[in-house]
Amino acid sequence: MADKMITAVSTDGGFRVFAVDATATVSAAQQRHDTWSAASAALGRTLIATSLLAAAGLKNEADLLTVRLQGNGPVGAIVADGTAHGTVRGYVQHPHVTLPLNPVGKIDVARAVGDQGILAVTKDLGLGEPFTGQVPLVSGELGEDFTYYLAKSEQIPAAVGLSVFVNADNSIQVAGGFMIQALPGASDTALRQVETTVRTLPLVSEMLRSGLTPAQIAQRAVGQLPLKVVADVPLAFACPCSKAHFAEIIATLAPQDIREMITQDHGATVTCKFCGARYAYSEPELQDLLRKAEDHD
Repeated sequence: MADKMITAVSTDGGFRVFAVDATATVSAAQQRHDTWSAASAALGRTLIATSLLAAAGLKNEADLLTVRLQGNGPVGAIVADGTAHGTVRGYVQHPHVTLPLNPVGKIDVARAVGDQGILAVTKDLGLGEPFTGQVPLVSGELGEDFTYYLAKSEQIPAAVGLSVFVNADNSIQVAGGFMIQALPGASDTALRQVETTVRTLPLVSEMLRSGLTPAQIAQRAVGQLPLKVVADVPLAFACPCSKAHFAEIIATLAPQDIREMITQDHGATVTCKFCGARYAYSEPELQDLLRKAEDHD
């Protein structure tokens, strides 16, 4: 079943709410990168947050939003890209990380990511130099970290909930999240009501496991505040990499490096970090790329 993200606005004009069931998307990432439970939860939460930020901040087909996380935990760096048309991709530096459950019996994402490091979000809107906002990690749980990013870097009062339920065999049972953004018209009373509701919410994974849809999760997240769904779009893990794309990169290498691939390895294989796809280049193909490199040298 395809994943789905909804965008809703409160009828009083005070809030935008995004909610997503990203189960198939996170499952695809888990399978491509063979992630273990703690790495699956960390990468999954990052992919969900990236999809939410992309839905909120991108408009055009070519726009791209990139999230980079570098904490002091065992999973290392996490990188994810999101687009305006409902695709995300990402990878984690150390996919084979599993940890004891935290004190409340959940996957210890905070320990996996670490409580010291940086969260950087780059938006490339095709207007020249991309914009990057960066904040320190505040907890490593990631929901709190993205909430802090929105408040400090984009000056948007927000609440972000991210959740991934990993089965005992490392497969993904459910994954999803929500993001509430307060708009300039939000009243103090409504802000307090939403803050109270968010503090008492069940985990998004629990709501998904009980059968709630993204629209229902969005409504639960804002309590009694009436919402109107204004967009309903699919979400998927997708990578635009190709053999031709990596060939262009090889052609930019020093000619000597390409010669070594030919004489020593008699070919080359490139693996895409984002999706795990592998592309093989034969000696004749490398000879063609060597000629291009020599022309540019």
